Amino acid sequence: MKKILLYITSAIFLVFGFSGAASAAGTYQVKSGDTLWGIAKKNKVAVSQIKSWNKLKSDLIMPKQVLKLSGTATKTAAKKPAVKAASSSKTAYKTITVKATAYTASCKGCSGITATGLNLKKNPSAKAISVDPKVIPLGSKVYVEGYGQAVASDTGGAIKGNKIDVFVPSKSKAIKWGVKTVKVKVYK
Repeated sequence: MKKILLYITSAIFLVFGFSGAASAAGTYQVKSGDTLWGIAKKNKVAVSQIKSWNKLKSDLIMPKQVLKLSGTATKTAAKKPAVKAASSSKTAYKTITVKATAYTASCKGCSGITATGLNLKKNPSAKAISVDPKVIPLGSKVYVEGYGQAVASDTGGAIKGNKIDVFVPSKSKAIKWGVKTVKVKVYK
């Protein structure tokens, strides 16, 4: 039931777009269906920055919560340094060994919408992985050996502990990937 509700909420969110632009310079009021990842992407900042600026200890956000979107007085001033800091950060805060399988958004009954709201059917070249959020937090930037840079964007019923699913655009590529043991670097 939770999964269906998440799919419906995500679909409504995608249909009506990102409503609720910054209500004041450098802030954002959370709407139902928002995710930290989606808010970070729209405002061109890292999830870890939003969590730091708002002293959040988890990825949990609530509707009507007001989030700071910069560490300075203006949102615009923080955009360029924030993007640069996120992309130039090469220090992994943990490296783990995981069992990696592959998945596609074109299976029967698949919506193609990830837990963070990313539409994989509309973005077939996206580099996304499914994770256990207790091991790799949703929204984390990662490097997966043999796959490349990606974002922890989804969860799955079979993804528990040190297991991930890498997103690939076709069933044949998923089969070709098979099951591998790989190292994953998780960045702050």
